[in-house]
Amino acid sequence: MLRPIFKKGSSTACTSYRPISLTSCFCKLFERILKESVLEFLLNNNLISRHQHGFLSKSSTCAQLLESVNDRSLAISNRRLSDVIYYDFSKAFDFVNHPNNLQVVRMWFNWQTVGNFGCILSNKLQRVVIDNVCSPYAPVTSGLPQGSVLGPLLFLPFINDVTDLFDVAVNVKLYADDIKIYFEIVNNANVDWLQKGINDLSTWAENWQLKLSVDK
Repeated sequence: MLRPIFKKGSSTACTSYRPISLTSCFCKLFERILKESVLEFLLNNNLISRHQHGFLSKSSTCAQLLESVNDRSLAISNRRLSDVIYYDFSKAFDFVNHPNNLQVVRMWFNWQTVGNFGCILSNKLQRVVIDNVCSPYAPVTSGLPQGSVLGPLLFLPFINDVTDLFDVAVNVKLYADDIKIYFEIVNNANVDWLQKGINDLSTWAENWQLKLSVDK
């Protein structure tokens, strides 16, 4: 069951609410066991990008910030300018397409694990209930279950390859769906490398049906 939790904006707008999954204790226990096993597999095989700082142990916004500050301090010491660009995907968890997500998961895990993830994402229905009046059921084809144990873990493989879009010299930092890129500009070729990465990121987001938050 999903419960709409107010996030920001107008309280009368549907887009101002975040759908939070309410699951049973047994379901959460199963998800936690599965998460620990899957996360251990991902980390032991170095499948998660080292630039990702979200939803992982010993990683945080603070760790990402320390790495960024160190890199920027070195650039200042070398008397070089740095271009810094921040990206945020608009409601990334809501727009993750289920078939696309499972397509990525199939490349990483065996069929048993994929089957477990498929049960969590596939064949879901939703409806709206207001004052005991119910709308017809509609299929849920996108969105990761927020408030669940496995929701964040399912997002990590989905966005993992975004760091491959940039030249090795371009610094990329991730925290879940938040992306920060920065690069020391020495000559015009550096600008071209950075611009190519920006263009590729825009194309990647379009292909995977994610929207960049232009307002932010």
